[in-house]
Order: sequence, then structure tokens, then C-alpha cells
Amino acid sequence: MSKVTDMAKVSAKGGFHLLWGLVVSTVISAVGTVVIARLLGSDNMGLYSIAVAAPNLIATFRDWGVTTAMVKYSAQYNSEHDTAKIRSIFVSGFVFELLFGLVLTVFSILISGFLADMFQRPQIAQLIQITSIFILTGGLVNTATAAFTGMEKMHLNSIMLIIQSLVKTGLIILLVLLGLGTLGATMGYTVAVAVAAVAGVVLTYTIYSSLPKSTGGSLKVGETTKAMLKYGLPLSVGAIATGFLTQFYSWIMAIFVTDNAAIGNYSVATNFVVLITFFATPVTTMLLPAFSKLDYKKDQQDLKNIFQYSVKYAALIVLPVTTMVMSLAQPAIGTLFEDSYPLAPLFLALLSLSYFYTAFGNLSIGNLINSQGDTKYTLYLSLVSVVIGFPLSFVLVSQFGIVGLIITTTFVGLPGFIWSLGFIKRRYGISLDWGSSARILFSSGLTGLLTYFFVSWLPFSNLIRLLFGVVEFAIVFSLLAVASRTITRSDLFLIRQLAGGLGPLSKPIAFLLNLLEKLMPKPK
Repeated sequence: MSKVTDMAKVSAKGGFHLLWGLVVSTVISAVGTVVIARLLGSDNMGLYSIAVAAPNLIATFRDWGVTTAMVKYSAQYNSEHDTAKIRSIFVSGFVFELLFGLVLTVFSILISGFLADMFQRPQIAQLIQITSIFILTGGLVNTATAAFTGMEKMHLNSIMLIIQSLVKTGLIILLVLLGLGTLGATMGYTVAVAVAAVAGVVLTYTIYSSLPKSTGGSLKVGETTKAMLKYGLPLSVGAIATGFLTQFYSWIMAIFVTDNAAIGNYSVATNFVVLITFFATPVTTMLLPAFSKLDYKKDQQDLKNIFQYSVKYAALIVLPVTTMVMSLAQPAIGTLFEDSYPLAPLFLALLSLSYFYTAFGNLSIGNLINSQGDTKYTLYLSLVSVVIGFPLSFVLVSQFGIVGLIITTTFVGLPGFIWSLGFIKRRYGISLDWGSSARILFSSGLTGLLTYFFVSWLPFSNLIRLLFGVVEFAIVFSLLAVASRTITRSDLFLIRQLAGGLGPLSKPIAFLLNLLEKLMPKPK
């Protein structure tokens, strides 16, 4: 347990550093999104969203699983203190992403007219040419993120995220105000990612140059790249197939949803989902390097413990945030946009449903499987989702528009997810703590329902309803979590240990834990 606790502390510290970066960058981006959505209007906001999404169809061929391999092997070799291999991983990853990103960026620019026609918006061909540069720069950003994650230097990733958000928000608003409209928005987005890429490369070099000198000989870029591709190729094939499915969603949405305003409402809702993702992302990001330090054949009990901890505490963070976002969707969006985006609250509530899978290990299982090298199984899971997703999305989007699309994305991965639960039980001897998951679902879900009816009853402005709703949610969830034993004294003890290395955040966490402890019945 000491080993597991030490690993959890390192992951918690890395997650915290990533969280503050996500929070700050998200707040900056959220302010920008509100301003940009107001300036552009729902029609132009829809065009901007399509123009930004279009090059991602080409970007799916860029990575080939190299960045995931960078995370796994840099974490593994760092725990083994093998500096020479870490250097080879870094150089090989950046060289690969730079070459493929450059080739695919040129290709995307050349076929921009075809992509615009495919989305039935020929007027955005020029916008797609501009955003195509993201294929190269985004690859460099992802490679830097992989290096930061594998070496557990997430404060550097936060710096990169904040730089990107500042440049993106400031530049887009400036260019739109100058009258460039969607052209200015796409230019600002593209420049921001490029600046972040430069910052990421520079920060990664600081890690590389600080590594101790090794006697392992020269860099073995070719050999290292081959090993990374062997590990990452199944992940890449799955990502490419999933990427095509995602682009098919965008394409079929553009065909059957002819109302740009509805797409604009959907875009606003997806931006609000980041309120959930910046709590979920630190969990998923830090689990792969954590799991990669363990071997299920040698460290089965440690792996089981850290897996169950990851599921429980991820759910304790993500589920309450999810149900709060769902229950307060209407006053939250109404506060910022008044009646400009009337469908966005419904879309936001529906988009949040997929995060309920967190209670059953959705954020942990993929990282567990990949950390043990079973990437071919991850490919099978991706292909199952793709086979289901194409016909399901066609039927539901053609009949129900945006709502059909959200239903598809929420349930398309469910069969593969259920299958993966059986796989980790058979392969690694690891299963969920079902009782814990059920209690977290109960406390979060009931609190969300009570909050929804509470704010619906209040005869005040959206802002006042939102503030009252947040306070009511926090109080009711705390009481339910204690009463249902969703949180126990042993949980408080472990969380105190994990929070010890979180710097300035440790004191407010300790204060909240003390309040919860006072609500609990005294031990006999």
C-alpha cells in the first residue's frame, strides 16, 4: 500500500498541476468564447466550428500512436532511470511528428476545396486552408504534452495551455472586432496553436537538456521509432477509424442539419462541456504513466489497488461536477447569452450523460489496457464503436438532428466498454468496486435532480438562480455523500495523504475534509 500511495501522490501532484492550467486556460477560453459567440452570431459561429473541425479529418493520419508510446515508454524508462532511452524517445517522437505533420498540412491545403464541398459549405475553403496549419502545429503540441506527461512535468503543460488560450482569445477578439469575421476567428485560432507549439518545443528542450548524461551511446532514432510504432500502430488504426467516424458525424450533421443556428447552439454547448473535461482530463492524463510503472504479472495487487482508487476518486470528482452542470445548464447559459442560444441547455445536458460512465471505470480502463501493452485489444474496441457508429448516426441524425447525434456519441461506445470490463477481469484479475460506484451514482444523481427542481422553482434572474443552485448542490451532495457512506473516514485519511503535496491547494482541501468529518458519526 505504501508503494501505491506514493504513486498516487505523484499522480495527484501531476493532476493538480494539469488542473490549474486547464482551469486558467479554460476560463480565458470561456470568456473568449462568450465574446466571440456574441460578435459572430450563431450562423457564423457554426461556420467557424466547421472550418476548425475540417482539417482534423487529415490530422487523424498524423500520429500513428507515437505520442501515446512516448508517454508509456518515457514513464517506464524514467522509473528505470534509463536516460539514454528517454532521449531517444523524445527525439524520435518530435522528428516523426514534424515530418508527417508537414506533409499532411500541405496535402490538406491542396484539397481544401474538396473538404469545403464535402461539408456543403464551399465558402469556407479559404478558412480550411488557414486551419490546415493546425495539423503540423497541433502535432508538435501533442508531442510536447506527451513528453511532459511521461516525465510527470505537468506544470510545463499548463504553461503551454495558458499561452495558447491567451493568444487565441486576444487575437480572435481583436481580428473579429476589426471586421474580419470568421476569417479573423480562424486566423486567431491557427496562430494561437502555432505559438503554443513553439512554446512546447522550447519547454520540452529544457527537460531534455536537464537529463543526466548517459553512457548509453548515440541516439537510436530508427530503432526507437520502430518500437514506438509497433506499440502505437494498433492505437493509431483505431484512432484513424474513430477519427473518420467523428468526421462522418460532422459531415452527416452538415447534410441533415441545415439550420446553422442549431449547429451554433451545439457549438456553444460543447464549449460548456469543458467544465467537466477539465476535471476528467487530469485523471485520464496521469493514469497511463502511473499504470505503465507496474506489470500485472509482477504487481497484480498494486495494480488492482491503484485501478480501484483511480475509478473511485475520479468518479467522486467527475460525477458531482457532471450532475451539477446538467442541473444548472439553463441558468448558466442564460446568464451568459440570455435567449440567444435557446437549444444549448438541452444539448449541454445531453452531452454530459457520457460522463456517467466514469463511475464504472471509463476514464481508467483504456489507460490500464494500454499500459500493459495490449494495444491490439484497444483497436478491437475502437472498431466495435466504428461499426456501430456509422449506421446508428445516419439513422438518428437524419431523424432527430443534433439530438440524434448526441445520443449516438453517448451510447456508441457502450458495447465495447462492457466488453472491456470482462477483459480486464480475465486478463489482469482486476474488477470494479461496484458498491462504491453505485453509492457515488446515487449521491450525485439525486443531488442533481433536487438541484434542477430547486432552481426551476426560484423566481429570480438566471445569475441568482445559478449561484443559489451551486450552493444548494454543494450542501446537499455533502450531506448525501456522508449519509450514504459514499465518503468514509478511510477516504478522508487517504485524500489527506494525497493532498499533502498539492501546495496551496492542500489547505482548502484540508478545510473541506474537516467539515465532512464533522458531519460523520463518531466511530464506536
